[in-house]
Amino acid sequence: MSTFVFHEQPGDPRRRFVLTTLLVIIFGVLFGRLYQLQLLYHSEFGRQSEENSVRSIVRDPLRGYVFDRNGRLLVDDGPFYTVTVTPAEFVRSDVPVLSELLGLDPATVEERIDKGESFSRFAPARIKRDVDFETVSSIEEKMYLLPGVRFQIETKRVYRSPARAAHLLGYCREITDAQLARVGSYYQLGDLVGSSGLEAGYETLLRGQKGYQFLAVNARGQILGSFENGKNDVEPKEGFDLILSLDADLQAYAESLMTGCRGALVALDPNDGGILAMVSMPDFDPSVFSGVTPPEVWNNLFADTTKPLFNRATMTRYPPGSTYKMVLAAAALENNVIDRSYRITCYGGFRFGNRIYKDLHVHGSTNVVDAIQKSCNVFFYQLMLKVGFDDWIDFSRRFGFGQPTGLDIGEETSGLLPTPAYFDRVYGKGKWTQGYLVSLSIGQGELGVSPLQMARYVSALANGGRLVQPHAVAYVHNKRTDRLDEVEQQSQPLDISENTLSIIREGMRRVVQEQGGTGGGARIAGVVSGGKTGTAENPHGADHAWYVGFAPFDDPKIAIAVLIENAGYGGTKAAPIAGRVMEHYLRALTPLAPAPAAQAAAADSTGKLAYRMTR
Repeated sequence: MSTFVFHEQPGDPRRRFVLTTLLVIIFGVLFGRLYQLQLLYHSEFGRQSEENSVRSIVRDPLRGYVFDRNGRLLVDDGPFYTVTVTPAEFVRSDVPVLSELLGLDPATVEERIDKGESFSRFAPARIKRDVDFETVSSIEEKMYLLPGVRFQIETKRVYRSPARAAHLLGYCREITDAQLARVGSYYQLGDLVGSSGLEAGYETLLRGQKGYQFLAVNARGQILGSFENGKNDVEPKEGFDLILSLDADLQAYAESLMTGCRGALVALDPNDGGILAMVSMPDFDPSVFSGVTPPEVWNNLFADTTKPLFNRATMTRYPPGSTYKMVLAAAALENNVIDRSYRITCYGGFRFGNRIYKDLHVHGSTNVVDAIQKSCNVFFYQLMLKVGFDDWIDFSRRFGFGQPTGLDIGEETSGLLPTPAYFDRVYGKGKWTQGYLVSLSIGQGELGVSPLQMARYVSALANGGRLVQPHAVAYVHNKRTDRLDEVEQQSQPLDISENTLSIIREGMRRVVQEQGGTGGGARIAGVVSGGKTGTAENPHGADHAWYVGFAPFDDPKIAIAVLIENAGYGGTKAAPIAGRVMEHYLRALTPLAPAPAAQAAAADSTGKLAYRMTR
């Protein structure tokens, strides 16, 4: 009988080591990842988890209102419908259906969804603005078939005044990709932003602060209701209101007088620089930019050869003609080159070198007051050679030429004030002569100014020698503090004596009030005023007509500059318009004098200003 004995064979120790090591590594990785998820990345993944269950909806604020100096509402907010798509919920196969409902090309809908998705899959992307109620109703009927498609009520600008003031007020447009990259995190795709005028210049005050509504959603992205009963919601804050120095009645009247012209009109309060009226013609209807602007409207505006979008009041550079003669007179009087008794004899022309510079008339014996009154070119031809280029430049700069005025809408030119360095650069050193100065003496040649600069210049002559800063906004209604905050403006003295200014002003008074003056067309019954006409040569066509003036003479309340392109004599075309505008303002003068801020900003039940800010 045999006995069998079983002997256990020990395993290969290397194999056991490998298996054990693998098990240790596997469990080590698992425990390490668990540690990461639970401790290191807890806050990040917790936030992402919450985002999957909570949806934030941006609530746009009401944009601030704009009022004129008398409390008339100029720019309001009105409601309109916008259709949106939330990319995370939307089914792309539904694009044709949505496109047909909205009347849009499918590619356009796809593009707008893609843009929204690049920003956030869970944020509503605006697909079409300013949708009519019939379209909204059709979408609402089919909304159960279009997941992620909704509509929201937004606001657009509504204009309540017969005065357009299009170039001053400006307009809003949907933010561009370039702007979005530049302005930071406040804006999202599809937001409206101020693009010109006051809308752009005061964008950060007008736009307000966005609010946020938090909604609970399920795993399928369906909205279940308010998250935590809305306790975390953030209410939007309305934008601040602007109270302008503008007189809406005066603006509308000035626009009516300028209709059919190409040119500009700027009327200022000479005492503080407040804009009473600003007209640029041809203009445009700012309401076309509310809501959605059809492409054909844009194309027509840009293709229009009269350039209605171009602000001729602030962005142009015209030769000022004889309206500039008071600058040279101030330089000559202030530097004692001449006095009031100094005279020349005008024979109707002035020979300098091999050229004769003509005058419109033979004025005979003429002093500086006569020369301003009758616009004697010969007097100023000779005076320029006595004063010299450098002093003429100095006094031109004192009156603000060759530099921006500081207007609060920003869109303005510096003009062109030629200097020896400029002539050297353009013509070559030593290749220009004193003959260039003769042309500059009467506001011709390379000199270029804007109507806004000219209104500022005549304001300084009117107010006794202060160069004021033109501005449109007088007060801002701060809705956080419920106060009216005055917008501070700067002014600077001309450093020109009272005697010099009185001599120049006497010449300007005679321009309008006395026989032989060139500005009788600006005369106002029962009101003494002062001014100066100008007829600026234009190498591209008929002469431009200018007038600058102020009224009343002894206590100026309004200063004005009028420019009519290709209209001929300033005394014939520009002066009558200026006179009628000044008369209209003075007959119905209402000074801008708000009550103390605490009283003035008391709000009524609608949240709008109770003091003079009436609709």
